[in-house]
Amino acid sequence: MVTGGNKIHIPSLLMPFIGICFLLTGCSSPNRGLFAGKTAHERYADKISNAGLKETLIGQSWFAASVKSLSQPLTIRLPYRETGYFEATQPDAAGYRFSAKRGDKIFIQLHKKPVAGFSLFLDLWLPGNSTQPQLLAAADTTNDSITYEINKNGDYIIRLQPELLAGGEYTLEIRTGPSLQFPIAAAARPRISSFWGDARDAGARSHEGVDIFSTFRTPLLAAADGQVTSVTQNNLGGKVIFLRPNGKDFVLYYAHLDSQLVQQGQSVQAGDTIGLMGNTGNARNTPPHLHFGIYASGGAIDPLPFIETKHTEPASIQVPTSDLKTLRRSVRNAIIHIAPEKQAARLLTPPAGTLLQLRSATGAWYKVKLPDGREGFVAGESVNPISTPLRTYKTDSTQMLQDTPSPLASTKALITANNTIRVLGIFENYHFVQAGDKQGWIKIANN
Repeated sequence: MVTGGNKIHIPSLLMPFIGICFLLTGCSSPNRGLFAGKTAHERYADKISNAGLKETLIGQSWFAASVKSLSQPLTIRLPYRETGYFEATQPDAAGYRFSAKRGDKIFIQLHKKPVAGFSLFLDLWLPGNSTQPQLLAAADTTNDSITYEINKNGDYIIRLQPELLAGGEYTLEIRTGPSLQFPIAAAARPRISSFWGDARDAGARSHEGVDIFSTFRTPLLAAADGQVTSVTQNNLGGKVIFLRPNGKDFVLYYAHLDSQLVQQGQSVQAGDTIGLMGNTGNARNTPPHLHFGIYASGGAIDPLPFIETKHTEPASIQVPTSDLKTLRRSVRNAIIHIAPEKQAARLLTPPAGTLLQLRSATGAWYKVKLPDGREGFVAGESVNPISTPLRTYKTDSTQMLQDTPSPLASTKALITANNTIRVLGIFENYHFVQAGDKQGWIKIANN
């Protein structure tokens, strides 16, 4: 069978579902209004349920993977790039938790291989504490990308999940950028020299904005499309302008202007000149600069994330992506972290030889899955191939070869006495072995 251009082996367990899978991926509902407003992931979940698959083992596994990706996401730091692979034979999903600040604009881009016939559902969520996560945005079936403006400091989750029986490679890229235009043209060589929270008046108050310096009477630009709500003057800010961006719940504050070039009630577009830089108000003894602030109903907001133009690119992939989909084992002193950073908390310090499934690659790290289902990140230098066995021996009695390293696992085969066993990896009280043309787990004797 070929799925999305990739030739795959379908275990006999899944054969009854092949016909239904073609139905799910190949047909379209004649009643399109039924799915109005639903995401691609929700529409596909409805197809699984309507096809009677939700109560089957494969359907339950797909829904369980979806829930786990939101309830147990791995931690990442932006910007981020990951290349990974989803196996067609195993329902799966990936979750990524990251922090963002109000004013950031998040750009999520998904690249797939093969491009056609391999559907991946991409969603952005706000995690809940005692409540269900809240869906914020979702990519549609024609554009594998999401652009979203963050309106609350905190953590967010990205979920990535393929269709049933669909396998392929993907690269996920997440970048950040400002949600507003910088209020001074780059040609004027502006520089921010005073930041949010800096002490003012010998510590009596703190700075509620950023100070952007340039030459006297530098043009000041509207940072967004919107309406001028006030053009006035006060002792602290001197000549000031308030601008409310369209559709936003905050206003922009321009202070210390030498000249105000707009009027109250005037509509402006991003990039329009609204004033000229000066040092009026309490800035009369300082070099010319713009005090740029943002105010909402709860008070002042740090404006830097809204206008910060210095954003780094995601790290390039430094480990071989050709090793993805394969099994590896840990070297001595390997550490599995909860995030792809050496300073991140440890998930596990596995014994040398622990079996690991390589799930994806990011920077100099692999995302790995342990035999018990736990996931984490390990440095690329901390894994070895399993081609050379840890040891080889002959069985002295019949051994049960199991699917997983668990007392509840099913038996794949019985390995009779005097058979050669090649130990390829370990996990807890089990060996992962090769016996003839079969691979599986054997419980370690006397444990």
